[in-house]
Amino acid sequence: MSKVLQCCQLSKSYKQGDIETKVLNNLELSVDKGELLAVVGSSGCGKSTFLHLAGALDTPSAGKVLINDVDIHQLSDKARAKFRNQHIGFIYQFHHLMMEFSAQENVAMPLMIKGEAPKKALLAAKEMLDQVGLAHRIDYRPSQLSGGERQRVAIARALVTKPSLILADEPTGNLDSDTAEQIYQLIRSLNKTVNTSFVIVTHDLALASRMDRQVKLVQGQLQSFSVQSDAEVIDNQATSDSSLSTEETVKVDPAVSDRHV
Repeated sequence: MSKVLQCCQLSKSYKQGDIETKVLNNLELSVDKGELLAVVGSSGCGKSTFLHLAGALDTPSAGKVLINDVDIHQLSDKARAKFRNQHIGFIYQFHHLMMEFSAQENVAMPLMIKGEAPKKALLAAKEMLDQVGLAHRIDYRPSQLSGGERQRVAIARALVTKPSLILADEPTGNLDSDTAEQIYQLIRSLNKTVNTSFVIVTHDLALASRMDRQVKLVQGQLQSFSVQSDAEVIDNQATSDSSLSTEETVKVDPAVSDRHV
């Protein structure tokens, strides 16, 4: 099976004066085409840094990131920005929609940045909003939409360029449980429909358990992750993060966690 994302000996360090902090340390990862991957870990372990490197938003201290076999950090800044717009979509916990534009205009924006004619871009945006169940909201501005609807717009925006890879940072973290379930179902459905790979960073162990595969970020490296056996380990690393509590993870039963799929 072809690899959409490959991280090879990926490292990232930050220096402040004479002090060097290593966030990622020879991280290795391969993501197959159409795979749904969950990345979990304690707060401050480097998950956001990993997403920024995988998404060509930051450069590594060492190592490689290959997307569709292209070493993205060997590209010029201009070529990397163009590649990112064409091949990578981003979904954030907070939607980052432009409040002065309609849902349709927000979704069309990546296509217009890519060089599509506005009329064609708006038509594609309308079709994408229809896929996420918002055909009746295309003229609404973000302030007129619910939290779940805003996240649907953000998902449509991420997918409108038909990218190979979606990088999602806590996509359900700011939603109530019912809305989060709807967003999960939407991601799962779109994953099957468009065969786009999703890498989802999340603190939600119930959500992570429903992905095709789970890994955890520990001491700058990714390790295989079993929700039931490893949840307490992660909880001990982030006692301040109530969403990773042992009490909550006991409730996660992989045998029934896909009952809504």
